[in-house]
Amino acid sequence: MEHSFWHSKWQKNEIGFHEPKGNALLVKYASFLLGDEASEASLKRIFVPLCGKTRDIGWLLSQGCDVVGAELSELAVIQLFEELDVKPTVTTTANGKIYAKDSLTIYVGDIFKLTPTDLGEVTGVYDRAALVALPSPLREQYAAHLMAITQCAPQLIISFEYDQNEMAGPPFSVNEDTVLSLYSDNYTINRLERSVLKGGLKGKVEADNLVFALHV
Repeated sequence: MEHSFWHSKWQKNEIGFHEPKGNALLVKYASFLLGDEASEASLKRIFVPLCGKTRDIGWLLSQGCDVVGAELSELAVIQLFEELDVKPTVTTTANGKIYAKDSLTIYVGDIFKLTPTDLGEVTGVYDRAALVALPSPLREQYAAHLMAITQCAPQLIISFEYDQNEMAGPPFSVNEDTVLSLYSDNYTINRLERSVLKGGLKGKVEADNLVFALHV
């Protein structure tokens, strides 16, 4: 999918994929990435690929996490920091820009140019809007790249399943078989939930929520 498609979406404010209140399924299953209150306290550094300006970042920060994101649209990142009421430091690199402040770092640019050295060590990956944003031909490349740069860190994936013939993506339908085909060689995969998406996807087509936990 061309970069211009996503830049246009943000410039026109066509961001129906952006959840204004954050994602309830993240809150419900966050313990997979963050541990529970009884576990030993340790710093969690969570990577959010193709993050946009998701409010999930604010929630993760409120849980004491360091959050690292990657986003193509600089406009989305500017709006993210504005909505968090945080003034970032902006650094220009060979592959894009880095917006950072305290526990939050966002890489602006093509995620496929992000290296393990750029990203650093992460303890988990939260993928709500990345895998479902990519058309089928790009998913295998994305999954391989994500595993390489995160060293197969645990992942919490939230996706949708619906009849792709009834509506063109994005977000695209990403079912359990797709997740297994992309990740089962490197992870143990547990489906945590399948539930009906109330109101359907974009109010246009019946869909199910799917939540997966991936760990080595």
